[in-house]
Amino acid sequence: MTSTIGLIGLGAMGGGMAQSLRRAGFALNVYDVRAEAARAFAMDGGNACATLAELGEKSEVVVCVVVNAAQTEAVLFGADGPDGAPGCAASMKPGSVFVMCSTVDPSWSIALEARLAEKGILYIDAPISGGAAKAASGEMTMMTAGSPEAYAKAGAALDAMAAKVYRLGDRAGAGSKVKIINQLLAGVHIAAAAEAMALGLREGVDAAALYEVITHSAGNSWMFENRMAHVLAGDYTPLSAVDIFVKDLGLVLDTARASKFPLPLASTAHQMFMQASTAGFAREDDSAVIKIFPGIELPSRSKPLESS
Repeated sequence: MTSTIGLIGLGAMGGGMAQSLRRAGFALNVYDVRAEAARAFAMDGGNACATLAELGEKSEVVVCVVVNAAQTEAVLFGADGPDGAPGCAASMKPGSVFVMCSTVDPSWSIALEARLAEKGILYIDAPISGGAAKAASGEMTMMTAGSPEAYAKAGAALDAMAAKVYRLGDRAGAGSKVKIINQLLAGVHIAAAAEAMALGLREGVDAAALYEVITHSAGNSWMFENRMAHVLAGDYTPLSAVDIFVKDLGLVLDTARASKFPLPLASTAHQMFMQASTAGFAREDDSAVIKIFPGIELPSRSKPLESS
């Protein structure tokens, strides 16, 4: 077992992944832009690093759980501007491993592998799926691609964080490609679920009854069952925000556009999330895409949702 792991980003997913690593017995360094979050985590075990450079120097495997490619760039190579702090790449030792867990353009991930190789750093393209609860219990899914050498050093840590670690290739790109295809389906399913629930409300169907019937019928999907529960509760606390799907479906369309491949359903879903975002719901839960439909009365808030 690789003895020392660094994890960057203690948000909804990263915090749970850090718990899983600590529970598995790894020596763990953590960093978050909210220094108090790192210190609070380390109170129950682990080391809170004050800087990214410190984490890179102390860790054999660095797991990065941030939102997008731009944040990953900053984590690795430092923030822009004269006051920007250095990233972790400069202090990581040759032969160490960087595990990238964000949803990104596959071509960017392929290029990042080459950039890190110039510094002697191994790379695993490892987008994640499953939600905060599965991250905390070590039951999420990782869609990974990397060299045998990288897996040899980081494989045990990956297995500690996820119930399913799919090894999809020996070089970067395959993991990110599979993840954006997953996001195509997730975004389309949420948009379709919102459209179906909105039609039911418009036609005067009881929302709870509709939810009960659909979740026990052939029209059900995981996204309908999960996200329409948010709508029934009237709770749009962002477990996954509208703007996440503006970004992710944008990546889907960019990838398809490069090979002139048509994606009519993904294009429509992307426009729906764009409309929700510009209407003021950008930071609400992605189920708030239902708010773009006119002439419906949504359920009022009942009780807060548990993370899912």
